[in-house]
Amino acid sequence: MGQTETEFAMAHIGLVGIGVMGREFALNLAEEGHSVSLLDRTLAKSEEVVVAGADLTGDLIACADEAAFVNSLPSPRSVLVLVPSGKPLDSVIGALSPLLNKGDLIADLGNSYYKDTERYVAELEAKGLMFLGMGISGGAEGARHGPAIMVGGSKDSWARVKGPLQDASAKFEDDPCCDWFGPGGSGHFIKMLHNGIEYADMQMIAESYGVMRDGWGMDAKAVGDVFAGWMGGPLNSYLVEIAAEVARADDPKTDNAMLDMILDRAGQKGTGRWSVIEALHLGAPASMMQAAVEARNISADLEGRVAGAAAFGAVDRGDAGDRAGGIAALEKAMIAAKICAYTQGFEVLRRASDAFDWDLDLAAIARVWRAGCIIRSVLLDDMSEAFEEDGARRLFFAPKFKALMQENAEALQSVVGMAVSARLAVPAMYAAMSYYNASRTETSTANMIQGLRDRFGAHTFERVDAIGEDVGVKVNGPWHD
Repeated sequence: MGQTETEFAMAHIGLVGIGVMGREFALNLAEEGHSVSLLDRTLAKSEEVVVAGADLTGDLIACADEAAFVNSLPSPRSVLVLVPSGKPLDSVIGALSPLLNKGDLIADLGNSYYKDTERYVAELEAKGLMFLGMGISGGAEGARHGPAIMVGGSKDSWARVKGPLQDASAKFEDDPCCDWFGPGGSGHFIKMLHNGIEYADMQMIAESYGVMRDGWGMDAKAVGDVFAGWMGGPLNSYLVEIAAEVARADDPKTDNAMLDMILDRAGQKGTGRWSVIEALHLGAPASMMQAAVEARNISADLEGRVAGAAAFGAVDRGDAGDRAGGIAALEKAMIAAKICAYTQGFEVLRRASDAFDWDLDLAAIARVWRAGCIIRSVLLDDMSEAFEEDGARRLFFAPKFKALMQENAEALQSVVGMAVSARLAVPAMYAAMSYYNASRTETSTANMIQGLRDRFGAHTFERVDAIGEDVGVKVNGPWHD
C-alpha cells in the first residue's frame, strides 16, 4: 500500500483461475512485462500457459497449490481472481484469505453481483485485507489484447494494481480503458449496466435481422452485407461488425449459412436480469433492457413457441413492403433506438450514483467503454464529450444526440409500425419508441392512474391548479365526500 506507479513498472501479481479468460489475461500481463504467479485447480492448465508465454517479457509461474502460490508473491501481495461468481469465488476467497497477511489484496474480475462485492469488501477489510471488484469486458480476445476494466473499491487498493491493469487494458488514442470509479461495488455495478446495454444492443441487432429475414425474405449473406454497410455510419460498433461476420459465415458441415444452423434459443448469465431489477429498485426506466431479457426468456421456451405457431399460425415471410426504402429506414431506426438504450443505461448509473453516494463520473465511464469492451462504438467518444459538457443532462438531450434523434426518430416510428403490421416481434425497438414518445409527452396519462389510486385506496393526489402555499399539497377526490 502506498507504492507509486513507477514502482509497479515490473509488478509481480497473482492470478487465480486459468480458464479461457484467465489464460489470455495472464499472457497479456506477461507481454506487458509483468510477472504472474498462476493458480488453478488443474496444474496442467497453468503449466500450459507458462509454455505458451515462454517468449514473453514477464515471467509466468505455475503454482501447485494455494500455499505455493501465496509464497511466490512479494509482500504486500496482489491477487487477481478470474473465476465464476458465487460459490466458485467464495471457495477461492475462503482458501486464500487465511494464508494472506494484513495489507494483501484480492481483486475479483468476474461478473459478480455488486451487492456480493459490497459484502466481500466489508468482510475482508474487517480482517485487514483489501478487496476490489472489477468488471472486465471484451471476451477472450479482449483479455489477450486489451479489455475494458471498471474498478470499484478503496483508492489505496486501486493504487496497488493500477499500473499493470492499465498496461494490459485496451487503449483509445493512447488512453487506457481502465479506471477506478468509486467505492465498494461500484465497478461491478457499472459492468452490470454495460451488460444490460449489451443485451439491448444485441436484441436490436437480432430484431433488425428478423425484419430483413422475415419481413423482406433476405438470406443471411444479404443481411450480413447490410450490417457491413452500417459500419460506415453512426452504427459503427463491435457488435454490428461481428453481426456481419456471423451472418456471412458458412457452416463447414452443411455449406448452409451458419446462422441458419444455429438453434434460436438464447441463454443468459444473469447480468441483464440484474440490470433490470436494479433499475426498478432505483425507479429508473430500463424498458429496452427488460425487453431484451424477456425476449431471451421467450426464445428459451422453444416448445411453447412451436405450439403457438401451430395454434395461431406462423408469421408469413416477405410481406413487409418496400425493401430498399425499408433498409434505409431500418438503419435510421437503429440509430435512434441505440441512443435510447444508452440514455436509459446512463440514467440507471446516475440514479445508482445518487442513491449509493458513489459520485460516478459518467464521462469517464463512457471513455472506458470506447475500446476493448463488447459495446464499444463510434458514438461513445461523443457520449463522453456530452457528459463532460453537462454530466447532469440526459444523454439524448445533449446537442449531438438531440440532433440524431430529431433526424432518425421518425424512421423508428415507421419501422416499428411496419413490423407490427407485418406481425414481426420487435420488443426492444418498440420499447425505444415508447420511451422516446413518453419522454416528450408533456401531459401524460398518469393523472388517471392517480385518480384510480385515490378512488380505490385514498392515496391522494396533487392538483394542477394548486398555487402558492398549496403547491405539493395532496388531496382526495369527490368520490370520498
